Amino acid sequence: MVKVPRFCFVGWMSKAYTIMLQGTGSDVGKTVLVAGLCRLAARRGVSVAPFKPQNMSNNAAVADVPLADGQGGEIGRAQALQALACGVSSSVDMNPVLLKPQSDTGSQIILHGRVWGVAKGRDYQAFKPQLLEAVMESFARLREAHDLVIVEGAGSAAEINLRAGDIANMGFATEADVPVVLVGDIDRGGVIAQLVGTHAILPQEDRAQVAGYLINKFRGDVSLFDEGLEQITAYTGWRSFGVVPWLEKARALPPEDSVALEKAEQGGTDGAIVVVPVLGRIANFDDLDPLRMEPGIRLVFVRPGEAWPERARLVVLPGSKATLADLAQFRALGWDKELHHHVQRGGDVLGICGGYQMLGRSVSDPDGVEGKSGEAEGLGLLDVETVLVTAKTVVNRKARDATTGAPLSGYEIHMGRTVGPDTSRPMVTFDGVPDGAISANGQVRGCYLHGLFTDDAWRAAELRRMGIASSDLSYRAAVEAVLDDVADTLEEVIDPAIFDLG
Repeated sequence: MVKVPRFCFVGWMSKAYTIMLQGTGSDVGKTVLVAGLCRLAARRGVSVAPFKPQNMSNNAAVADVPLADGQGGEIGRAQALQALACGVSSSVDMNPVLLKPQSDTGSQIILHGRVWGVAKGRDYQAFKPQLLEAVMESFARLREAHDLVIVEGAGSAAEINLRAGDIANMGFATEADVPVVLVGDIDRGGVIAQLVGTHAILPQEDRAQVAGYLINKFRGDVSLFDEGLEQITAYTGWRSFGVVPWLEKARALPPEDSVALEKAEQGGTDGAIVVVPVLGRIANFDDLDPLRMEPGIRLVFVRPGEAWPERARLVVLPGSKATLADLAQFRALGWDKELHHHVQRGGDVLGICGGYQMLGRSVSDPDGVEGKSGEAEGLGLLDVETVLVTAKTVVNRKARDATTGAPLSGYEIHMGRTVGPDTSRPMVTFDGVPDGAISANGQVRGCYLHGLFTDDAWRAAELRRMGIASSDLSYRAAVEAVLDDVADTLEEVIDPAIFDLG
């Protein structure tokens, strides 16, 4: 294959350009490609920003730029990562609509960073036209502030059954008149059919919006697919913008949603075992990414039907978007007994946010914050009780470890209030205000602060406390290095003409 020329952005930086990457399906790698292109542009001195009109994910972040009232606003974790790739502060305009699934049929709707409502799938379709105006407002502000906006679609561009009122893919692209590059995933097989099939069923107006395509996740000799590229172009009339190889290092980047957990590989085969139970509404599990990089840790995700390792040193209960439902599933799977046996053997437990709530004596939802109102017995490892409330806490935090006084940072996203005797032994403090709880024997801990393990000093100290060898890993530097590596690869394999479309 002929090596593509280097990217050059000179000549159009005074004009706001926009391109949109849409996929032939979910998890085709759009998020990483957008992040890589953002980093590539930023390294050339271009003012660039990411944009995803609608995201569906329980992996959320608190935007760097606060809302007008000074409160924090929620966006998808992927857009926070992409903002990092751009070297800019994240804002709610980068992801104006965020859907956070609470059940198989319903989601909490976050609009411009705030809770807007809760809707079942069919009801949400009726809301889309109302949300399009907010999407376009955010998009306009980003275009005004930056030279380049790189847009990420959601799911598949060919969901023609949901086309009416669409704000995530072709509906947005046609409304904003943004050129689209389709991303096909060759690793899952059938990439020719993915792209040709998408072309076949798209309405003519949408089809005309597509400028070309990218093949992603290719393994092996790229020249072997030259004929495949020719056939795709012959069937569709769309040009190829390149073939992107399998980006091995990109697995270290924070995942967008729980789809990544369905095929997540366990950590190394050696080291102290850290167990993470994977429940149906797991949220903000990127809290665990730094542990995956630690050479002294073997991170084991336990899914329903799988056995727990017998010699675990630590069990981490991550966040949940539906604490009562996940608590019921935890107990139905018999994992409550596994957890108690772990503690009896001397193992440690850490609960973060929803996981912290589950560790207490009870969790109640009198107002039906997560769906039906109700109450359930907790796992009983912390002497605390939680009541879910309608007011949502969304804030970035500068904190301190309550035991050592060491500074650390993170964020809160929750709708619960937790009280009880064990809170007299808090895990952390915010401006002197205590948060979380530690059991009397010190084995069980929990708090509402996400991002604990991303703080290098705190992570190292916590691992040492449990007798686990820590490393000199700088997690932020490691993420930055991966973004640079992705950008380097894209610079070599993607046709620079991709930036001459918008």
